Amino acid sequence: MRKIHVIGIGAGDPEQLTLQAVRALRDTDVFFVLGKGEVKADLVQLRRDLLDTHVPQGTYRLVEARDPERDRAAGGSAYSPAVGDWRSARAGIYERLIAEELGPDERGAFLVWGDPSLYDSTLGILEEVLARGAVDFSYDVVPGISSVSSLVARHRTGLNRVARPVQITTGRRLAEGFPEGVDDVVVMLDAHQTFRRYADQDIHIYWGAYLGTPDEVLDSGPIAEAAPRIERLRAEARARKGWIMDTYLLRRNPRQD
Repeated sequence: MRKIHVIGIGAGDPEQLTLQAVRALRDTDVFFVLGKGEVKADLVQLRRDLLDTHVPQGTYRLVEARDPERDRAAGGSAYSPAVGDWRSARAGIYERLIAEELGPDERGAFLVWGDPSLYDSTLGILEEVLARGAVDFSYDVVPGISSVSSLVARHRTGLNRVARPVQITTGRRLAEGFPEGVDDVVVMLDAHQTFRRYADQDIHIYWGAYLGTPDEVLDSGPIAEAAPRIERLRAEARARKGWIMDTYLLRRNPRQD
């Protein structure tokens, strides 16, 4: 039976792979990579660099396909259906790649940024492929160092404080209000810099973009002071690269530990 490794590869630094991830990489015959066009071609290159670092050349094949576009203008009640359509389109690509590019006794792998369990669709898409019944395979999951872990490590701080909860959410949810009963909030997938809404509150922000890559950018401080700097850094980085991946931790009343 075909086997698939779903490998968490961290935020981009080849040195942040676990030993388990390296073993899975070396156990792979075919790596499947979905590209996002010329603007984000360096994301594919980062994967190539990772493989060059950890896997002997000539021992694997790299198969690329174009990632389907998602309707990013969809909002409100249309948001979830738009995401569902995009995931189904991806499932069709995964199904074709596995059926056509992976031999019956070979091992394939999908390289997942960060950790496959945190705001990533790969596991759900593979389950959809299996449910369709056109191709059969087994798969395992190798955890990775998430951008959240990388962020707090680079800022030399903890994710939570003593006896206090931490919540991981999205910019879309943060726009609805600061979570109740939580003072430490990690925000991912925020294209609209929602942190600006809280610039009048006693909140500390720890922000990072392109974590684990040579383009990494960091900033932190009281949100009233740091927000303008982060806006400028973010705009400059996006203009330079054409895209941005960032995340941040908001810590309310940071001196009250």
